[in-house]
Amino acid sequence: MSKVLFAALEKALAAAVVEDKLALVRNLAEDWRSARLRFEGAAGVVAEPTVRGYPPRPPLVAPQKVPRRSPHTPGGRAALFHAIVHIEWSAIDLALDHAYRFRDFPAAYYGDWIAVAAEEAMHFTLLRDHLRGYGHDYGDFAAHDGLWQLACATADDALARMALIPRLMEARGLDATPPIQSRLEKIGDIVGARLLDIVLHDEVGHVALGDRWFRVLCAQRGLEPETAFRRLIDEYGAPWPAAPMNEKARREAGFSEAELRALIDQRKLAT
Repeated sequence: MSKVLFAALEKALAAAVVEDKLALVRNLAEDWRSARLRFEGAAGVVAEPTVRGYPPRPPLVAPQKVPRRSPHTPGGRAALFHAIVHIEWSAIDLALDHAYRFRDFPAAYYGDWIAVAAEEAMHFTLLRDHLRGYGHDYGDFAAHDGLWQLACATADDALARMALIPRLMEARGLDATPPIQSRLEKIGDIVGARLLDIVLHDEVGHVALGDRWFRVLCAQRGLEPETAFRRLIDEYGAPWPAAPMNEKARREAGFSEAELRALIDQRKLAT
């Protein structure tokens, strides 16, 4: 029996229990691969407030209020890895919401983001298992919700969403991962650093999907993509890419040499 695509996406997005959401995402991906999800097309953007379900823990605080701990202590190492796990949890919901919210794309768009949600769920599971090796679990430390807040700010425009979530924020993750791996290696967590090799490889593909659909939307609206991208960063007050950028990974994800130079030349890169 076939299932309705958007109802299945809503159910997964609304799940607030960690294990339930993970299972629903796995089922969603399998149903899509097996052609058990009925996609008949729709129009426009979902207008109602988000249906996202969030677990009772971790508590969410402002970014500046997330406790900073030294990675040279056991608790600090666990807190560092918990922050990485939380990013992956947020990424599951982001991919689901990309697919759930915007209703006038071809079927391939939904397949792309369902596959991303499944990969993010796999990342979360791998990294959560590693966190448990520190004697902690997901939810044991406070976290912030900046990624989701930006998703809410772009909920009415797929162009802004593709620009500012995959192409901006997830691309910032490409930049941040190698330094985090170096920190993990210095504190002796070689296994954790190697797990992030898997994440980094997959995240290049996720950013590339955002780049692809962003360029499709720019073509439909008659916009020059790289100029539009920089304009949207300013328009939404989003954080500019921080130096140093992972130029190799960004090239693989669709950034041109000219765009990389232009981002550097903005003189808005963080030092």
